[in-house]
Amino acid sequence: MTSKDSASYVFLAVVWGLSFLVMLRAVETFGWVGAVTFRCFIAAATLIAVAAVTGRRLNLASGWKAFAVVGATTVAGQLVGLCFAMPLIGTAMSAILVATIPLFSMLIARLWGIEKLTNRHLLGLALGFFGIVVLVGFPAVPFTASFALGCASTIAACLCAAFGSCYASYRLKNVSSWDTTAGAFLAGGIFTLPLLALVPVPGTPQPVDYLYLLILGALMSATTYVLYFRLVSTIGATKAISVEFAVTVVAVLVGALVLHEPLSLIQIGGAGTIILGCALVTGLISSFARQAG
Repeated sequence: MTSKDSASYVFLAVVWGLSFLVMLRAVETFGWVGAVTFRCFIAAATLIAVAAVTGRRLNLASGWKAFAVVGATTVAGQLVGLCFAMPLIGTAMSAILVATIPLFSMLIARLWGIEKLTNRHLLGLALGFFGIVVLVGFPAVPFTASFALGCASTIAACLCAAFGSCYASYRLKNVSSWDTTAGAFLAGGIFTLPLLALVPVPGTPQPVDYLYLLILGALMSATTYVLYFRLVSTIGATKAISVEFAVTVVAVLVGALVLHEPLSLIQIGGAGTIILGCALVTGLISSFARQAG
């Protein structure tokens, strides 16, 4: 990666890791549908407004079908799944499961013929899925129906994120990351808006709650996803999405230190197994070995 790509990678890891805390606050105030819908529209509006002020030309019409797919998966599917699950299993557990996204990305890329699976990849996939079993089967909290539902929702969100990233890498490689982000979030907001009739905002938000929502939409969505989709186009979907490893570390620390969420030693071991598997899948371990050599 270039120095610009490396800086974007680190920025994404820190901001997305902290976003779990802000997302939880938004879900408590606006509900899991409202938090996603309003976040999407704020993100899209931010990019459109900045583009208008700076004279940047956005083209959201020609690629609307592809934007709709990415908006339905990477944006709406992922964020709805995470926001629904976090109150059920906590931010730390959600963040650990998010580390499985590169595993699913590799599987999808292999099915599409974009990447080939070697013995190293197969070992990484096996370790990753074993880690998921350990996490779900040996939680630090009682295993209840709501806990299982939260885990299933998070894994579904991870599948959506992996699919959307691979699709964007394949169909939107030559499209501006500004266009991709604005189009995807606009589509995501449109897809989730009707759900507000079923899951309305639970109460009356306070002014500070709108500030959290603005930060979530403008900084933690509009800014970060422009950088992320640029990384997808420059270094590929699987390598770009490996940033979720570092996101997991930041989010788990936030959950444990700020929210005092419990984690068992077995869960920590499962998390380590997932990260090891993902590192094998994305080639991080072999890359470090070559550099050391």
